[in-house]
Amino acid sequence: MSFRIGLVGLCTSHPESWVPLTRELVSQGLFEAEFTAAWDSGETRPAGFAREFCARFSIPHAVEKLEDMLPLVDGVIVHTTNWDRHMEQAAPFVNAGKAVYIDKPIAGNMRDANQYLDWIAQGRKVTGGSVLRYFQPAREFLALPENERGKVQTAYAAVGVDDFNYGIHGYAILASILGPGIVSARYIGESNQKQIMLKWKDGRIGLLTAGKSVWLPFNLTVVTERDVKQFTAGGGAIYSAMLREVMPFFTGKTDIPPVPSAELIEPELAALAAKVSWNSGGREVYLTDLRHDDPGFDGTQFAEEYLRARLAQKK
Repeated sequence: MSFRIGLVGLCTSHPESWVPLTRELVSQGLFEAEFTAAWDSGETRPAGFAREFCARFSIPHAVEKLEDMLPLVDGVIVHTTNWDRHMEQAAPFVNAGKAVYIDKPIAGNMRDANQYLDWIAQGRKVTGGSVLRYFQPAREFLALPENERGKVQTAYAAVGVDDFNYGIHGYAILASILGPGIVSARYIGESNQKQIMLKWKDGRIGLLTAGKSVWLPFNLTVVTERDVKQFTAGGGAIYSAMLREVMPFFTGKTDIPPVPSAELIEPELAALAAKVSWNSGGREVYLTDLRHDDPGFDGTQFAEEYLRARLAQKK
């Protein structure tokens, strides 16, 4: 029997991109799944959008209430733009023992990050984050023998648009090449965008340029003791790379996640530490020192800005 997937929140372009790509991977026999239901939060889309979306993508059930989706699915993907509602919307499905993928950013404050980590500690099947955690050029580079490519010492990425909703991709790209183990973040200055230094537990450094600007291609510069390499990637390929790796785990074909779920939230934690740093004069902020009551990033405000931007495009 095919794994039944529901879509929670249709705010962004991700659902319309991920549905056909997932179906393509199913047709290739990588896993068995079908989309059976969708619900929209109404924060950035007009009334009735879920019905329109389901008709367009041949999804049988457009539900009015989120709880109505529970008997129709085996797992859900939470796409809602307002990350402050991610835990609230994921909770009914987590509590019902269903799989949950929380799209980026997973959480925008420590309260929600702790909830995500608690679910993982309880053995719940919860995953998510930026698709750039599976940045394919980094995966391919790391697959080379170390005596050929050298050991990665430092990496740099630059990402535009904003500090967090899009900026999180930059943190994820660095994690894709340097792996888990971010211990601290430090704001080191501003040249149009913010400059952030991330430190790993083994002493390696990641440098990130992020903040409001035009959209920038996804990029990565890697320095080893042998060479300097530069990579870019974009388009549907970045979504396919994630879906190809994550969906066999999400749908139950395998019990082994491609990246341990607890590691997937490190980019969000690093971004939270970076914000504390730039708000406190550039001091080094350790991820372990992040507080439950730190203000974090405001998901409701971002959703309102996202709606205004969408409406402006229609004029």
